[in-house]
Amino acid sequence: MSSRRALVTGASVIAVAIGTTLGPVAPAHASICSAVGFHGGDVGSTGSSGSSEIGLGSADFGSYRADGKKPQGPLVKLRGASTAIEWVTGPRSPNRTDQRFSITATDVGVPWDNGSGQVLMAFGDTWGRCAGQMVWRHNTMLRSDGNADLDKGIRFPNAIPGSVRSGASVTPQRPTFAQPMVNALGVRNIEVGKIPTGGIAINGVQYLSYMSIRRWLSPGRWATGYSAIAVSRDNGQTWVTDNRTIRMNVDVSVPGVRQIAAGHGRFQMGAFVRSGDYVYQYGTPNGRFGAAFVSRVRPSDILDLSRYEYYRGGGAWSADPAAAAPIVSQPMSEMSVAYNNFLKRYVMLSEQMGSIMMRTARSPVGPWSGAKVVVSAAQTKGLYAPYIHPRSQGQHLYFVASRWDDYNVMLIRTDLAKVR
Repeated sequence: MSSRRALVTGASVIAVAIGTTLGPVAPAHASICSAVGFHGGDVGSTGSSGSSEIGLGSADFGSYRADGKKPQGPLVKLRGASTAIEWVTGPRSPNRTDQRFSITATDVGVPWDNGSGQVLMAFGDTWGRCAGQMVWRHNTMLRSDGNADLDKGIRFPNAIPGSVRSGASVTPQRPTFAQPMVNALGVRNIEVGKIPTGGIAINGVQYLSYMSIRRWLSPGRWATGYSAIAVSRDNGQTWVTDNRTIRMNVDVSVPGVRQIAAGHGRFQMGAFVRSGDYVYQYGTPNGRFGAAFVSRVRPSDILDLSRYEYYRGGGAWSADPAAAAPIVSQPMSEMSVAYNNFLKRYVMLSEQMGSIMMRTARSPVGPWSGAKVVVSAAQTKGLYAPYIHPRSQGQHLYFVASRWDDYNVMLIRTDLAKVR
């Protein structure tokens, strides 16, 4: 077998192994929960380092243990420029997401403006009760009131089966059980989960970037098989992955196959910002120890990888993802970027060693300032995934962040005038 043929064959095997082809992918089907929380054909033992306590040995149920060893604690009291406003999720949240949506524990909470008065929030691994059992979903989504006073918190309307404007996508059989957005295979070393990393609305259509987790490694490290964009045309009620947007995490290129190209590994985790004529997609490799990169695309071409341009530095762009140069040096992790009219700068949030860090720039591509501490790890341990709320403007920056020990999401406000 020639090396060219071997490479193409290997690429095909990789695509089949992660459950993808060049055709359409079916959305996650609304279904009644099962006793163990598997959905959409998930299968067996994935070998997670955190084993299940409900009789399936080494099956991987995400990042949260179902045996109650991580109960949600009181909201942290921060000092300095930042204030924790409230828990957004969990039993201690005013939203009581545990009762209303079967979301007892979750993380991430990527927020974006849906373009019609709501802010959608996509969560990662999610635990909650259903049919008397604590069950797990790969991810979930809630819809919030986009016009709410953020000083009073984030509010979700009740879920209504069939309603695309209600708090969550639910079924008539389980009207308080938020359905997963996109399911994963649940197979060890192939795909054990799909985690949202960014969202954006364009002309009423919702676009969600996510990473496909191949396996969890040591703290802050994980391996992805690919990243991709899922699309919803019904306000997040159902989602379909567009396979043209798959970025395989392999350091090779296959001519004519946009999904397999050197450099895609730099965009396994993504964040979106719309500025001028472009949507900018920021990227980092899997884990929390890589650098940050940026690409841009016309909004109408967001699903066409051949139309993306990658920033090389010095004002230059390239069609080759391998030409992308770091815009922020490592270590970088989950990030979000938004324009702030008080600073008259773009603001970037990320996490580093448990501290929430902020950088600013006049342009979406930088140059970015040095990092300033927004919330110090000395004040509360285990904060990560800081995502700027899309309705945040002015002197106060509002963002959500997750705390590991509680495995839930909180809303934080930072006085930008006090960040030094």
